[in-house]
Amino acid sequence: MRKIVLLLLLSIPVGLLAQKLAKSDAVLIQNLKGHIQFLASDKLEGRRAGTAGEQKAVNYIIAQYKGLAIKPMGTKGFIQPFPIDEGKKFATSAFIKVNNQTAIVDTDFFALSNSGSNHFTAPAVPAFSASNQVLLKDINEVFASNTSNPHFDINEWLTSTAADLKAKGAAALFLYNSGNIVDNIQFNKYDTTKALALPVVYFTKIGAAKYFKEVSRIYNIDANIQFDHPTRTAHNVVGFIDNKATNTIVIGAHLDHLGYNEDKHGLDLNNFIHNGADDNASGTAALIELAKSLTHDAPKNNNYLIIHFSGEELGLLGSKYWLDHPTYKGNLNYMINMDMVGRYDTARKLTIGGYGTSSKWSEILAKAPTTLLTHYDSAGTGPSDHASFYRKDMPVLFMFTGSHSDYHKATDDWDKINYEGEKEILRLVQTIIKNTDAYGKLDFLKTREQSMGKSNKFSVSLGVMPDYAYTGTGVRIEGASEGKLGEKLGLKKSDVLVQLGDYKLIDVMSYMQALGKFQKGDKTTLVIKRGDEEIKFDIQF
Repeated sequence: MRKIVLLLLLSIPVGLLAQKLAKSDAVLIQNLKGHIQFLASDKLEGRRAGTAGEQKAVNYIIAQYKGLAIKPMGTKGFIQPFPIDEGKKFATSAFIKVNNQTAIVDTDFFALSNSGSNHFTAPAVPAFSASNQVLLKDINEVFASNTSNPHFDINEWLTSTAADLKAKGAAALFLYNSGNIVDNIQFNKYDTTKALALPVVYFTKIGAAKYFKEVSRIYNIDANIQFDHPTRTAHNVVGFIDNKATNTIVIGAHLDHLGYNEDKHGLDLNNFIHNGADDNASGTAALIELAKSLTHDAPKNNNYLIIHFSGEELGLLGSKYWLDHPTYKGNLNYMINMDMVGRYDTARKLTIGGYGTSSKWSEILAKAPTTLLTHYDSAGTGPSDHASFYRKDMPVLFMFTGSHSDYHKATDDWDKINYEGEKEILRLVQTIIKNTDAYGKLDFLKTREQSMGKSNKFSVSLGVMPDYAYTGTGVRIEGASEGKLGEKLGLKKSDVLVQLGDYKLIDVMSYMQALGKFQKGDKTTLVIKRGDEEIKFDIQF
């Protein structure tokens, strides 16, 4: 009988098999295009985590899975809601008027994140002399008068000056900088330090030039300094394909993007809709089609956990939340992450990250032939959701077609996707999954750390991996790359970088901006906090 079946199969014309395969590929490409056109359309408003646009994407994904052999595995059906702390921000009811002109928040001024709050009407003067006045202070003069003081700290000065002015009956302290000295006064929306004794406001060079052209004048101030601390709810989508197997493979992609650039993560600095066709409607579409295929044509020695993460653009929030609050308690095998798989070309190639996270990957991938040009990266870390699973000692693979000129810009649209290339990547992932079926649970290996993000290029680096979900002041690190500067300095996991040269580090964005100020060979200092201890290093890039 087996010989008869084999003969029947061999009797099928080769051309017919090729036609069936071509038709299958055509359908897959059409499906991918349909998903991406919807997910990256203006009606979803950039899929910012925790918004109505994100919810439309969530509803769309769930609709694709209903009626298939995919079980809901969230906390509310397919959905796992989680909170996003938006941090402190200048309240919508707050304002500053200078001689009846309304100043523009962020452009003209910002209230310090630990500023005191109050509504006041008072004159602004260059030298405090009576109660209910606003002291207008040039921070450049403060630094100049302390050049010989090696222990001078601007935060201590702010705290003591605000307390002294409050005791004398002042209404507020307004700061500006007339010089080029780096004052490092920034707004940290996650600031948890004690509020200053009175409102303290920093006017930018634009704002100071607009409102305080003659410093010796007296200006009439009407201001209401107040803060809001909003939160919003984002949503992971979690499904499960149950083969009654011992181990479960996690396959993920993030569904969120930048919205109207409200969180200021865009690289084009405008407030247009950032549709994120490649980042990451491409991975979302691929995951939808992969999940569909796994319900009817998949090896059975693993179960499959399908997770669409939200909050990735804000620091891998959705994947970290799921790992801290898992909705599935089975035995996890390995994780495949698809993030930006839509812009394959032969110049950038397909990068397969996580190659070094298991001793089995080299053998498994060798058995997965592809026409794609590939580049292998051993690191298990990186600025995408697979890093969260690697941190939990799980083998990972990261599919990534590289950065491009539209990355984190409003020009990342559906018509720039290489659908043929994405189809080939999806076929490769299917082959990898099939190849792992005979291996049981993969072993896990630690790898070198990947130091920075998908697109950021710097002349220098500390060779550390930031903890993108850290909400304290500074940059907490998750490790240092082998042989890089950070490891040579002895930097450890959970160290917090607080200052690089003249630049205080508020968050990852300020860290990246500070790195951009240095070139190879430059000497400077690095200050870190390790527990309650502050440590200073003299470094050379």
